[in-house]
This record gives sequence, C-alpha cells and structure tokens, in this order.
Amino acid sequence: MQIAIFGGSFDPIHIAHETIVNEALKNLNLDLLILVPTFLNPHKIKSHLSPNERLFLLSKNFENQEKVLISDYEINQNRPVYSIESIKYFKEYYKPEKTYFIIGADNYAKINTWHRYSEILKEVELVVVTRNGFCNDIYDNILTLNVDINISSTRLRENLDLNFVPNKIKDDVKKFWH
Repeated sequence: MQIAIFGGSFDPIHIAHETIVNEALKNLNLDLLILVPTFLNPHKIKSHLSPNERLFLLSKNFENQEKVLISDYEINQNRPVYSIESIKYFKEYYKPEKTYFIIGADNYAKINTWHRYSEILKEVELVVVTRNGFCNDIYDNILTLNVDINISSTRLRENLDLNFVPNKIKDDVKKFWH
C-alpha cells in the first residue's frame, strides 16, 4: 500500500488544494490520499473557520473520490498537532510500504523550523508542490507536483473571493464566513 498525507489548515479549502489532490492521485500511484485538516496549525494563533467547518467543507468537496480520506485525527486531539505525530499515527494504522508527505514550496522553504523536521524527512518521502514565481530549481532529488494557481489561503481569507473556492462548497463557505 502507498499513501500520501496532505495536511493543512484548509482555511478555507480552495481550488489549488483541489488541484493538488487531483495531481497527487494522477502522478503518485496512491492507494489512499489522506487529507488532514489541523485543529490549529502549530505556527498560527487562530483559524478563520472552525475545525468542524473546515472538516465539513473538505468532506463535502471530496465525498465522491474513492481514494481520498478526510481524517479528523488532528481535530479530535483538540490541540495543535505536529506533523510528525500525524505521520507516525497514519504509518502505524495503515502500515504502508511507502508514505508520501505533501507540502507546499512555501512550507518546504522553512521546514527546518518544524518540530522534529529531521525525523519527518526520515519517515516519509516529501512531495513539494511548486508553482511559478517560486524558486523551483532547488528540488533536484525531491518529487514535485507543479500547481500553477496563484492563490494563497492567507490572501483568500483577507478578501474572500469565491472564484477560488470549489463550486461544490461555495454556498457553504458563504454561510460559514463570519
């Protein structure tokens, strides 16, 4: 079995997240892609949407994708959870032959600030999501997925633009947006 773990705040989920999922399924020969919304990102002090709202939006958006699992593992911990904890949990639970860990180029650039990052690098094969405008020539020995959609969750939160929200959940995002 081959799995990939793609965690994040998903605050809110946007079309780049959707594209990352589709590209990972197309390119990584996965048996299962696990989306793991955070209770609270350890590098942040709050989320805009509640953990359960984000879980609902992810579940609804990917409900018909058979190889995609939306996990409530981190949300159920009711605290910020470090990536290494989730990686170890899913590896123990599924006992895969291969575990990929999908992160954006922005996070890869600062992975050395992550809790137990050297252990993460031993436990998984990183897959870095690159996009134009970022220095993409530093990924010589790392798998990459190129997703050239110029959107960030931070900018989307600052000025909610529903053009970047998947159609299936636009009404729900409008309803949840405070």
